[in-house]
Amino acid sequence: MISEAALRGYILEEVLAWMLRSSGYEVLTAQDDGEEPPWKTLEERNHGLVVRGRGAWHQADTLGQFRYVPPFSLPVRLFVEAKFTQNKVRLATVRNGHGVVHDVNENVMTTLTTHSGPRRPRTRYRYSYAIFSTSGFSQDAQEFALAHQISLVDLSMPDFRKLRTLVRAAAKDIHTAMGEMPAVGLPTVHEIRNYLRGPLLNLWELPVVTDPSLTTPLDVLAENLRSRSTLGLVLAFPAAPFVLGLASDDLYGFVNYARQHPTHSVRLRRLRQTGPHPVWQIRPLDAPAAYALTFGLPEQVETWILDQETSTSSRTRWVKESMLSAMTLYWMDGDHAHTFQLRYAAAEIIEQRADDLALSQQSFPPQPPIG
Repeated sequence: MISEAALRGYILEEVLAWMLRSSGYEVLTAQDDGEEPPWKTLEERNHGLVVRGRGAWHQADTLGQFRYVPPFSLPVRLFVEAKFTQNKVRLATVRNGHGVVHDVNENVMTTLTTHSGPRRPRTRYRYSYAIFSTSGFSQDAQEFALAHQISLVDLSMPDFRKLRTLVRAAAKDIHTAMGEMPAVGLPTVHEIRNYLRGPLLNLWELPVVTDPSLTTPLDVLAENLRSRSTLGLVLAFPAAPFVLGLASDDLYGFVNYARQHPTHSVRLRRLRQTGPHPVWQIRPLDAPAAYALTFGLPEQVETWILDQETSTSSRTRWVKESMLSAMTLYWMDGDHAHTFQLRYAAAEIIEQRADDLALSQQSFPPQPPIG
């Protein structure tokens, strides 16, 4: 039987897919691939969706496509993997994600040939990978992810406490119910996920679980999520090799302000909170009370930003500072995609991190040697 920790992660992936809809993320199924064999890249198998790579087919429990296409780019598809454990995500998980996304992006076939007609262009996509963790990431995992553009999103912040509580309760109830079932009647994870996708994502696919001891916790979870309409997660895209997951208890406060000010300056502030990674807060510079967004910034990402100041070339330094001067957010309103840009000074991150380091050294002065 599946462990409770693994079950928490699978349920969390479905919840994240629901939350990311506001960023234009739509979960894919095998029906979204209109090609015929042998040119299909998405297939439904016993354990769920698989995607075709150059060397193998890969399990894709949560794979979605963004409804907007960046200029001069390909449509973006994103693998979402979530870990809800007590331990930090380690290198092996990130390395596996890189292997999957690299193989899938290498599956390049620009045209399709049929026996009855001429060659025609084949739709291509750019696949990316994001790992969400409730307990943070190890240092080597961060370094590897930063080098290979695997996005790491920290869900350990206080803003995600309600989300973690809801997912943990549902997984615990389901795992307890499964423990009382005979081994031959245990449902698959695929059936549990399919059931939850109905009320959350309006995807009604078979097979699904039917036992009330399993469906009731999932129904309660979906209802609690829908009733918390202000609970949200939106992706922010700085011009850098990582993506930020911004959280807020009142996401519509941000949306209402951003609709009136699509491009505005913000202030970044490092919060003094305990946790696996530093937590940063964003507030509009001209109206600080309008909204507040928070995000976790792993230490190696902070270090990467700091390293941008080490260049001795003034032009190189100017280019890097300009690259880290804004983040872009997309918000879907029906079929319309709003684009918001938050402008900030990268020097704020550097100055505040230096202040925090100085404060920590003052708080814990070096002790004289013993003896």
